[in-house]
Amino acid sequence: RRAAVSTTVESSRVSGATPPAPGHVDRKVSLKARLLRYRWLYLLLAPGVVYFAIFKYAPMYGITIAFQDYLPFLGMTGSPWVGFKHFEALFSSPDFPRLLSNTLILAALNVVIVFPAPIVVALLLNELRLQIVKRTVQSLIYIPHFLSWTIVASLTYLLFALDVGAITAAANSLTGNRFDFLADPDWFRPLIILQTLWKSTGWGTIIYLAALTGVDPNLYEAAKIDGASRWRQLWHVTLPAIASTVVIMAILLSGNLLDTGFEQIYLMTNSLNRSVADVFDTYVYYLGITQGSYSYSTAVGLFKAVIGIILIFGSNWIARRVGQRGLF
Repeated sequence: RRAAVSTTVESSRVSGATPPAPGHVDRKVSLKARLLRYRWLYLLLAPGVVYFAIFKYAPMYGITIAFQDYLPFLGMTGSPWVGFKHFEALFSSPDFPRLLSNTLILAALNVVIVFPAPIVVALLLNELRLQIVKRTVQSLIYIPHFLSWTIVASLTYLLFALDVGAITAAANSLTGNRFDFLADPDWFRPLIILQTLWKSTGWGTIIYLAALTGVDPNLYEAAKIDGASRWRQLWHVTLPAIASTVVIMAILLSGNLLDTGFEQIYLMTNSLNRSVADVFDTYVYYLGITQGSYSYSTAVGLFKAVIGIILIFGSNWIARRVGQRGLF
């Protein structure tokens, strides 16, 4: 680098140009050197960049139909513009309060019950000293993640079906009542949360277990010398060590707060529990696919996306205000 700078200075003197300042490195040369040095890493990055460019960013042009009366035979360029007509229709619709309340209730249950579950399980697994038991439990709780929501819903129907389901039959015999868990609106949300816990908790522990491996064992030794119990070690050593990971996962969760999961909700919805089962995800499907209201359903999706962006920036700002690093 010094030789290159001295050569540049000498050539500048001959040509009469202003020599570069000491320590100056040509940005083009530096960029080219970095690209050449890390070429294999950039090559590995390329498929991901192409994927996001094609399937995530390019389709964003389609949100323009939320401001149009979109007609397929006219296309996005020929359909008439109507401004915020569909957003006004959404907010003034009698379905909007019900959709918003159902979505927010499920989102709140996910935050309060589902989000802490992987943290608790990871902390419990971290306390196990027999590695064979720890690995066996980890493997068993990972399995549900690889099952589709169709299989999960089918298992739920087998267990909770009226009169013939194993859990329903046991509840009927124990209480003397006749339960219909799948059709009762009061049982819809508990079933959804139980499904989510069973399917996602084990997989979610991977991130927190990885964070726990980075905790310095000397901190536990120092805490033991100071007379700290296992609970005190958990509270003063383990939890602060994974606090940044928890904050980042919370920020990511906030962006998907209104995404309650279309497949799961759709498979568990029926005519008797629809009053509590309808959420924005299923509403978009019913209007956009079954009724052909493309512009209106796009407006609903765009509304969700804007709320998600606001929540991500807001939660990141709060995280930085309380002393955490945040995402950006």
